[in-house]
Amino acid sequence: MKSIFTMMAVSAALWAQAPNTLSKQEQAAGWRLLFDGKTTQGWQAAGADTWAVEDGCLKALPRPVLREDLISTQEFGDFELSFEWKVAAGSNSGVKYKLQDAVLVDARQLPDPKMQFEKQVAYFMKNRAARREAVQRGSGAQVYTVAFEYQVIDDEKHTDALHNAASRAGALYRMAAPSKNVVKPVGEFNQGRIVLRGKHVEHWLNGVKVVEIDLDSAQVRASVEERWEAGHPVRELLEKMPKARCPVALQHHNDAAWFRNVKIRELK
Repeated sequence: MKSIFTMMAVSAALWAQAPNTLSKQEQAAGWRLLFDGKTTQGWQAAGADTWAVEDGCLKALPRPVLREDLISTQEFGDFELSFEWKVAAGSNSGVKYKLQDAVLVDARQLPDPKMQFEKQVAYFMKNRAARREAVQRGSGAQVYTVAFEYQVIDDEKHTDALHNAASRAGALYRMAAPSKNVVKPVGEFNQGRIVLRGKHVEHWLNGVKVVEIDLDSAQVRASVEERWEAGHPVRELLEKMPKARCPVALQHHNDAAWFRNVKIRELK
């Protein structure tokens, strides 16, 4: 109980602070900014029509030529990540961690463009055959990142959230539903927090812990197996998690989403 109140007090303090800044106490505790509020420094380059800096936020721009997540240039082991987020009405996004791989997927560059999405991912992971210069607007091409995801979404209007509890705001996407509905209305900033120690993860939303689970638990494994067939490279990576130190990523889901006050500290 004491730890919950401590976490809520820290969350309240961070909430009251100016975005994209660190207090002396945060600096002393090992926090560092992943976004300076002005540039995309510290993040891998993405297409000019994919991400932008707007009003002190990293913004996902809807419907780019090539959809790709914004991936940190640094890698992390155990960490605590804090961020503020909001989405446009009906929009979907996320924050990814334990990122194991990233691959360009473009149906128009397949032998069979009607191939199921999961089979497309397997094809391109095995062949690495898609070329950026061949991507055309409207193709639906994306750089698919293999990772676990903190769900960022409009719970009231997006079909995923309406039909699947494990797709609601704060969820471990498709694997663990949030225990409480504490998301703010669309247009308002929410405070997210991810605490990762080994394979144990906590998701916090607006000062409330909404998910706590082991990434190698039977529940997570069942969710992975439900989507990815035996022998699929994504299934193998999510089950084995061979990379211990990984970047974090802000998801681009073709919708408008804003992130600010993104800060992290590594845990011993």
